[in-house]
Amino acid sequence: MSDPDLAAFEGMARATLDTLPDPFRAAARDVVLRVEDWPPAEILREMEIDDPLDLTGLYDGIPMTEKSPSWPAPYPDTVWIFREPILQEWRDRGDVTLEDLVAHVTVHEFAHHFGWSDDDIATIDRWWE
Repeated sequence: MSDPDLAAFEGMARATLDTLPDPFRAAARDVVLRVEDWPPAEILREMEIDDPLDLTGLYDGIPMTEKSPSWPAPYPDTVWIFREPILQEWRDRGDVTLEDLVAHVTVHEFAHHFGWSDDDIATIDRWWE
């Protein structure tokens, strides 16, 4: 059996967004969802990440809590989901479904759009228990 392709990953991520509570689901519609095989080299350089397998997803934008209508963002907010790093983590872990892992990464990155920090997310994220 071959690994799911980019379209399947996007389908899993979009299915996750469909399960968000309504206020969050509505706000998520304003974000571009990009599913790529690998993180772009320029993102890895900017984030000073040597191993592309270390980046499963990324929120690129201005969180809702910091947006100002008088100073619009020059680019749309974007959530990136990276297929190959997620597949590798899924294989390494062996204790979660691929759908659950994609959902976890998707929710984590969209939480940044909603204004949550990594510490905020960690206080409610039961993923690592």
